[in-house]
Amino acid sequence: MLPAYIYFLGVGGIGMSALARWFNANSYEVEGYDKTPTDLTAKLQEEGINIVFDDSKEALSKKLLSLPKEDVLVVYTPAIPASHQGMQYLKENGYTLKKRAEVLGLITRDSFTVGIAGTHGKTTTSSMLSHILKSANKNVSAFLGGISTNYGTNMLLGDSNKSDHIVVVEADEFDRSFLQLSPDIIGVTSCEADHLDIYGDEDAVFVSFQEFINKLPDDGQLFLEKSIQKLKPQGKVDLTTYGIEGGDVFAENLHVENGAFVFDAHINTTTFNNVNLQMPGFHNVANALLAMSIALQIGITSEEVREGIESYKGVKRRFEKWVDTANKVYIDDYAHHPTEITTFIKSIKALYPGEKITVIFQPHLYSRTADFADNFGESLSLADEVWLLPLYPAREKFVEGVNSEMLLGKILHDNKRIVQDEDLLDEVTKYDGKVIATVGAGNIDRFIKDIAQIHK
Repeated sequence: MLPAYIYFLGVGGIGMSALARWFNANSYEVEGYDKTPTDLTAKLQEEGINIVFDDSKEALSKKLLSLPKEDVLVVYTPAIPASHQGMQYLKENGYTLKKRAEVLGLITRDSFTVGIAGTHGKTTTSSMLSHILKSANKNVSAFLGGISTNYGTNMLLGDSNKSDHIVVVEADEFDRSFLQLSPDIIGVTSCEADHLDIYGDEDAVFVSFQEFINKLPDDGQLFLEKSIQKLKPQGKVDLTTYGIEGGDVFAENLHVENGAFVFDAHINTTTFNNVNLQMPGFHNVANALLAMSIALQIGITSEEVREGIESYKGVKRRFEKWVDTANKVYIDDYAHHPTEITTFIKSIKALYPGEKITVIFQPHLYSRTADFADNFGESLSLADEVWLLPLYPAREKFVEGVNSEMLLGKILHDNKRIVQDEDLLDEVTKYDGKVIATVGAGNIDRFIKDIAQIHK
């Protein structure tokens, strides 16, 4: 039994805000802290959630401090630093603190749960599946790692008191959070080295994913991207593999038509001819195959699956087209891992063959940039021109020698340069090419609206 008052430390995070919205919609009293105001925190405030942007203990909510400690639950994200004064005070004074993942596990454990995991692709796939279920009028709740374009939110609310309730969760591997979930179905889109500041090496990443798969019950279902060889179902768990070019589920006749990716989907005994996917990208065709397969497994009809996938509009910052005219194109994407960047650039080239592709990339985290420097160089080299913004460190402390200058040397052609944040909009104004893209997981998104206004 959870208390009626919930305080969030880091409420503006994409995963935390979804959880805060769930509690707020279910008549809990919700307040919280975040480091800086954003569009997301403004929307939470509009929904009635009180938020402060001061980490001092004096800024803690008066309501929080007035309640008996047993009537308060504090939910925090691992991104909150140990030096946070408010969190220090709450710990020292005996308040109950739980990580977001633990609380998400508690509130979903009594519902049929689908967990979408993967080092890439989980946000898009979980939002695709959620939309298919929602458009088929299923009783679905969804906790997403991005803002669904169809619904303008990262949380869908179903009725958890009914037996037909289905929960779709983006199962996050960061800090091994997904091990708190109790899934009935798991889809794994990818499994590669990432978050090595947490895991140490690639083998540890695979061990954690295997532990997540092992949480499936004997009658559970595992959907696995066909190239992932190291992960195996345990016991009587049923396995389905999928991939664009092979697996139990696969695509054929994939081509670009009027800005959409069109393909035939073969899912077990069901064939969907000429699926029209409005969210471009080769990776998104694979994501669609997974979402469609799980929807069919749950019991959605083939007609409902087609209607859902073809009406899916995407997720904010995932291959998001801001400008798309005969003369100018501007696309923004959250890609922050070399594999994601490679697929993103290849997909743009398929959409706009023969056009010069200019990519503006903001490196994210010292650890990730150092761990994958050579791979970043190779992936970014696929673009015809690269502008690197200064590295965005997020939660990490300064590391000597790891910076955009180091990364610039890894790019395999000479059409590259570093652009300072304060100069970016002037450079975009002078840019006379057609296709431009911003890429990264830091705060590069603060430039999006201005770039779209300039490059149109």
